Amino acid sequence: MTLDVVVPTYNRSGLLRKTIQSLLSAPVPNGLDVKIIVVDNNSKDDTRDVVLTMQTGAKLRIEYVQQPLQGLSHARNAGIGAGKGELVGVIDDDEEVEEHWYKTVAREFEDPETQFIGGPYLPNCEVDLPDWLPPGYNGVIGIVEAKPRQPFGESFPGNLQGGNAVFRRSVFERVGLYDVHLGRAGKGLLSEEDAEFYRRLLAAGLRGFHVPDLEIYHYIPATRLTRRYYRRWCFWRGVSQGIADKKQRENVRYLFSIPRYRVMRGIDGIFDIPRNLFSRSASGESFARELSFWGLLGFVYGKHFIKIGSYYADKTKTSAG
Repeated sequence: MTLDVVVPTYNRSGLLRKTIQSLLSAPVPNGLDVKIIVVDNNSKDDTRDVVLTMQTGAKLRIEYVQQPLQGLSHARNAGIGAGKGELVGVIDDDEEVEEHWYKTVAREFEDPETQFIGGPYLPNCEVDLPDWLPPGYNGVIGIVEAKPRQPFGESFPGNLQGGNAVFRRSVFERVGLYDVHLGRAGKGLLSEEDAEFYRRLLAAGLRGFHVPDLEIYHYIPATRLTRRYYRRWCFWRGVSQGIADKKQRENVRYLFSIPRYRVMRGIDGIFDIPRNLFSRSASGESFARELSFWGLLGFVYGKHFIKIGSYYADKTKTSAG
């Protein structure tokens, strides 16, 4: 089997070096041919020099690709298109793969019926996790807990995360690539590209599994372990979900063009804002309720006030300028 590992990157040359080194250090089993494809998404640091330096003498092939269109989805799609491997792995530039990552990939795709797999994100924190972390919001800082090996589908708790996933290339031929109207662009926190892609995988009836030993370590900087970051992230996830709702409405009751459950949770969360702003002892449960409010605001903004094309055009101009 041949495997292309796509690594989109933007201004993280120091972390990227560790990501590439982990991919070079992990043992590759017999019968698996690996190529690393690094997609530089308009980085202004020394990303290009880092990649070109690491190409020299590397035991695996490293290809450097430039993608001038700003955005994580643009970068992932460019990397997918640059390769020809039967399998396509996608990881992020702030991650390091476990040493058995390639062996797990080879084992899982011995079954010709398996179309895609995903695995856990183990935290690699710059500082200790604070005690106010809200339950149910691990996705904000990129922690995905290991679950028993199980199929993805309606009963799976969560969805496939694109920062640690491997697909057969034929999957993209069937369902298309990542939605370029979603996903991070520059320093923005627009998201939901993984959830939207996951819905297409399930709608196409493709077979995939959560694999607990497909492990990566995800770097979590101290700047993400603040209430301000959580609020901002949840607002922009709401924006992303509002944009996605323009294309496909949820199968739930709506109130004023907003899913009713979002309205009710958001209103309930308003009353927790003063407690969380002025009390250091406020609980994680209280903060979780507040975050529903920021998600509601973002949803309304994304659905009714953002024109998708103009938003991404502005991001691209800013990055190129």
